This record gives sequence, structure tokens and C-alpha cells, in this order.
Amino acid sequence: MRVSFEELNAFLVDHFPQGAAYGALVDLGDGWAEMVLNVDEVHLRPGGTVSGPAMMALADVAMYAALLGKIGLVPLAVTTNLNINFLRKPVADVPIRARASLLKVGRTMAVGDVFIYSEGMKEPVAHSTLTYSIPPNKSEN
Repeated sequence: MRVSFEELNAFLVDHFPQGAAYGALVDLGDGWAEMVLNVDEVHLRPGGTVSGPAMMALADVAMYAALLGKIGLVPLAVTTNLNINFLRKPVADVPIRARASLLKVGRTMAVGDVFIYSEGMKEPVAHSTLTYSIPPNKSEN
């Protein structure tokens, strides 16, 4: 792990403050990150369920955190693909938690997956796979 939990949290506050709307980092390890989103009215859609865009944003930021924890604070690492499967209805009045895990990290691309859970549910409510582009290291050019 190249970045500590504290370093990554400080980086996110300074360089990606809008990310707080999509969840808070709660744990970080070598190639993985965990985030939680406290669901409120802005995250709900008609019918009383957590919206797809809220879950997609949580998955994306969780993967960003896992990647930066592994490769270092590289602000221009960006999502190139995000696929999500909504598996079951999340509970509307409890937080949702995302666990992102890196599957492969190369020089220019990284692939990982994210499972999203409603607090208190054993089965995931969504599963996402993501690909990130990693900008070239200028010292390698």
C-alpha cells in the first residue's frame, strides 16, 4: 500500500471535495477500500429505494480510493468503464456500504470490482466492475 488511510482522506478532502456527496472512506488496505454512504432523501428515487446513480457513484469513488491506495495519489486516474448489476432492492433508510477490490493493476489500466450492501443485509444489493485509466508516469518518459 502506497498511501495511508489518513493521507488518502486528506487528499480526497483537498482535491475531490464533491466526492463526500457520494460516500465516506471508512477503511483502506492493499488493493481494497471500503466506503459508506448515509442514505438520505437526495439518494432516493420514487418507490422508496436507493437510486442507481447513487450506487454507481459510490462504486466509482470506492474504486478510485482502492486504486489510489495502491498506486499513490494520482489525481488523473479516471474511470474508463463502469458496469453495474442491481441485484436486489436496497433498504431506503439505512446506509449502503461499498467494498472495492482491485483485480489487476498494470502500468496504464486497472480493473476491479465493487460489492454494495445495505447495512444489515447479508446479500449484496449491487455488483459493479470498473476499469480505470492510469496516466503515464512522467519519470518513465
